[in-house]
Amino acid sequence: MYYETLKLASQAIRRNAMRSFLTLLGIVIGVGAVIAMVTIGNGTTAKVQAEMAKLGSNLLFVVPGQLGPRRSSSTAKPFNSRDVQALRSELRNVRAVAPVASGSATVIYGSESRTSTVIGTDNGYFITQAIDVRDGRKFLEGEVRSGLGACLIGETVRKEVFGALNPVGRKIRVNRISCQVVGLLSEKGQSGFGMDQDDVVIMPLRTYQRRIAGNSDIGRIYVSAVSSSVSSKVQRDIEWLLRQRRNIGPKEDDDFAVADMQQIVASQTATTSILTMLLGAVAGVSLLVGGIGIMNIMLVSVTERTREIGIRLAIGALESQVLLQFLVEAFVLSLIGGVVGVMLGLSLAGLASYAMDIPFLVDFRIVFIAFAFSGLVGVVFGYFPARHAAHLNPIDALRHE
Repeated sequence: MYYETLKLASQAIRRNAMRSFLTLLGIVIGVGAVIAMVTIGNGTTAKVQAEMAKLGSNLLFVVPGQLGPRRSSSTAKPFNSRDVQALRSELRNVRAVAPVASGSATVIYGSESRTSTVIGTDNGYFITQAIDVRDGRKFLEGEVRSGLGACLIGETVRKEVFGALNPVGRKIRVNRISCQVVGLLSEKGQSGFGMDQDDVVIMPLRTYQRRIAGNSDIGRIYVSAVSSSVSSKVQRDIEWLLRQRRNIGPKEDDDFAVADMQQIVASQTATTSILTMLLGAVAGVSLLVGGIGIMNIMLVSVTERTREIGIRLAIGALESQVLLQFLVEAFVLSLIGGVVGVMLGLSLAGLASYAMDIPFLVDFRIVFIAFAFSGLVGVVFGYFPARHAAHLNPIDALRHE
């Protein structure tokens, strides 16, 4: 019986091939969209985690103001060189402390120019950010102390400004100052936030402060602990020390924030996971639309085949057999749509992963759920038309034209 029912359902689908194909589209798009969105989201999350992991789990960020909405960093008092010196001299279990002041500036060499990020810092920055120097050298102590016009550039700046030339030893202009390129940074690519980490010029902090920023402000401080096991203690020590230096009372809120890499990774992972699930849910709505399409087509099919149904009932077919026939037809339509949707979703996710340079991470649970849900949609939305067909009066059905 089941074989005959499946055979009849297949014949009905083939008999109206174009209509069946259009009915499938809703399921195909729904399943494909869910799988593609979730797979791309998983790849994006993995890339963010990988980029953060390059800096290590023992990196701490110190910024003026609060990271939340309570206080803006633009109104909080910036750090200064004395704060950095205090952190270096009084903190324990620390590998490096790096002050950072940054902004954008125009980099010029010959007839070529480019607007890039300019960072004022010292050699501690290369340790905290895990940056290697591919060619040339880091800053000399005299360059850092006296604020000479020396700089290191990223790969993007080299390509856009110097082309095929070796930049080491040549002089560039950064806004209005002359700066000798003493080193070329190793290529890092896009960050987890979508920024080009190679579109950068790094110069001594004093050079940046005096000749570009025009002030002695320090926008943020990076602190690298010796290991992740002592990061929490180092974070508490930083908070205590800065509260003392910034004269913050016992009942007053901090006017600065200290966050470790583990907190930032957790925050970014949670954000991307929520976005992934939201996109998957939105895409899942099209599955419901596809189910409504199946119900509509099945109702049309019942109307067209009323006389056929009446003949079957008249010669002894049971209502349950007619119900099963139309349910199987809707179920088969949904499953075919589910199979095609899975292939489409994985293909789109693979192409997007290649184009966006993110890992191709397939969550087979989502694939199974999307496929199973497509079958469930066929059964649920196919039940009402099937029930309507099974309850037709045989005499009225035979009289139907």
